[in-house]
Amino acid sequence: MTPATHLTTSETLWLFTLSAACIGILANTFHGDGEPLIASLALSGLAFAFSFCLIRWLGNAFIRVGLKGRDMAKVRRVEIPETMGAICAVVYLLVIIIFIPFPFYKDIVAATSGGGNRDVVLELKQVETGRFLHRFPHSKLSSYLSGILSLQAMVLLGLTDDLLDVRWRHKVLLPAFASIPMLIVYFVDFGVTKVVVPLPLQSYLGELLDLGWIYYAYMAAVAIFCPNSINILAGVNGIEVGQSIVIAFLVVLNDSLYLSPFTPYPHPATDSHLFSIYLLLPFIGVSLALLLHNWYPAKVFVGDTYCYFAGMVFAVVGILGHFSKTLLLLFIPQLANAAYSVPQLFHLIPCPRHRLPHFNPRTGLLESSTATFARPPPKPIALVLQLLHRLRLLTLTFNDAGEITETTNLTILNLWLVWWGPMREDKLAMGILALQIACGLVGLVIRHRMALLVFRDDNLAV
Repeated sequence: MTPATHLTTSETLWLFTLSAACIGILANTFHGDGEPLIASLALSGLAFAFSFCLIRWLGNAFIRVGLKGRDMAKVRRVEIPETMGAICAVVYLLVIIIFIPFPFYKDIVAATSGGGNRDVVLELKQVETGRFLHRFPHSKLSSYLSGILSLQAMVLLGLTDDLLDVRWRHKVLLPAFASIPMLIVYFVDFGVTKVVVPLPLQSYLGELLDLGWIYYAYMAAVAIFCPNSINILAGVNGIEVGQSIVIAFLVVLNDSLYLSPFTPYPHPATDSHLFSIYLLLPFIGVSLALLLHNWYPAKVFVGDTYCYFAGMVFAVVGILGHFSKTLLLLFIPQLANAAYSVPQLFHLIPCPRHRLPHFNPRTGLLESSTATFARPPPKPIALVLQLLHRLRLLTLTFNDAGEITETTNLTILNLWLVWWGPMREDKLAMGILALQIACGLVGLVIRHRMALLVFRDDNLAV
């Protein structure tokens, strides 16, 4: 059985209708003031349509060049296309490049003589070579372009991983290299490295603390963490794309709180959060198209390219939008999964090449997978593992001598199966996504309500 490579009649009809509507909306924006938010929504619809079609049409081409895999959590392990997230990444990059004129439409008009400035009277010294020396927002444009450059670099590095199967210890720092363009622009155009000190510590450290180079190291760490955290919470149909879409919607929800009517305009943070929305709406569009093909039972695999690309999108909006700490509150499951995985990632206990849940062909359900000890673990590690076993944070297997021989792999996917027992793949994915939504909403409450316990103001009230 080969994956479908053509669109059905109904799919063709609704994709054509969606595309036509989006093109009409896009054309209409030029009759007003550019309306960048409306244009971004329209381009996001087109991004969805193009991604959906290209994923369907290019599947066999990917299989022919060897970009294919078998779904190990199915009875019939047919070959399906892999690395299809690369299609979404390319469509996304093209869309946000096409979008560049829209957020700067008013500034371009105001900076161009005869382009809408006929009622503006300026002194002769302000005019040079047919253009008004207008305050064009070069810093905003440079931030936008640096974000695109970082995303392009991350997509290329992700493709390298998919094609060459780079080992974990070699690829973990790849996002740091991709983040260099936006960190340089942050340094040149913004350069703020001060953080607000919590109220209990202000008598010792003052109201603001300048972290200097440590702040740049922190931002690089965010850029490393976001892509890798999505990449290690993977292995189940729909989970990589699903968690990314949930996080994107939560970030857009947070961004919306800084827009009218929730916050009086102008707000100092409005432009930063609009920048975030402009980058996230097309991302949601391409990701939804991919999710429809990757959800259980998956017709395509997303590949590491998508995981790195998605994580870097969040890093870019968090760093250049100046809300990286809020972003981390929306990554609570990823933070927990990373912390839970540390003993295996640092080889304190055995770490298999893949730690995805085990598929039982007899029941058709997923069960927690295990790692086998070649020899009993040292006593301190054994004591910690036994404590976690009693707390139901993992499951151990013992031999007749009472020595540990196996432990469940340390991912929250396996932990979920330890807690709730074997279940079908889509049920596991829905459970983890429900956890992602719940933790994200709690994170937003912490950010905008509980933070007032240790900080004087929430910047919504600025």
